[in-house]
Amino acid sequence: MRYEIKYRPSYSLLVVYLDPNEKIVAEAGSMTYMTPNIEVRTRMREKSILDSLGLTILGRQSFWINEYVARNTPGEVAFVSAPIGDVEKLVVRPNQGYIIQKSSYIASTENIDLDIRWEGFTKGLFGQGLFMIKASGEGELFINTFGAIDKHVLKPGESLIVDNFHLVAFSTSCNYRVTKFGGLKETILGGEGLVTKIEGPGEVYIQTKNLREFIDWIWGLIEPRVRARAR
Repeated sequence: MRYEIKYRPSYSLLVVYLDPNEKIVAEAGSMTYMTPNIEVRTRMREKSILDSLGLTILGRQSFWINEYVARNTPGEVAFVSAPIGDVEKLVVRPNQGYIIQKSSYIASTENIDLDIRWEGFTKGLFGQGLFMIKASGEGELFINTFGAIDKHVLKPGESLIVDNFHLVAFSTSCNYRVTKFGGLKETILGGEGLVTKIEGPGEVYIQTKNLREFIDWIWGLIEPRVRARAR
């Protein structure tokens, strides 16, 4: 499958060029444009709509996905998700998968299995609004980030501590542990909350911007006007 990532790193756009009858799967709502010969099929992620709806409420992720197929002639389809950020391709192999933020998923080839029921992070991150999915199989996986992508390759025994709202993805070959940032005082007053200690070997992908802090910054600008109008 041919693809191109345009306008990196701040306003990245993923453009996929499909041969006749070639298919790509993408998050619902991420398509920006496509050629007229692209056929779209919408389906649920899960067999039960109630299960899917529950995951939507928890993970803020659509329980619908779209399959894009080029009919008769080559086609083109483009995707984007994060408001300002980059796009990266991850190669998934039978012995090398990834754990990624649900909100970072854009698209994948059809042989990628996305386990959105995976609960490896649920207990540690519940309450922070951050949920992860496990990608396995064989093929290509496309993720997006809020801000630029900072990639780290950890050797065996090397480790990195990452703020959970900056953590985008890491290899399944890595070991990880979710923990509080410092002691109780640092967790409450330091603004970091929970962090994840990741130990190699494997890759770690970090986003340079924090969406929660961005929202707080915007609210700090508009809050005085909202309060003034409410009087």
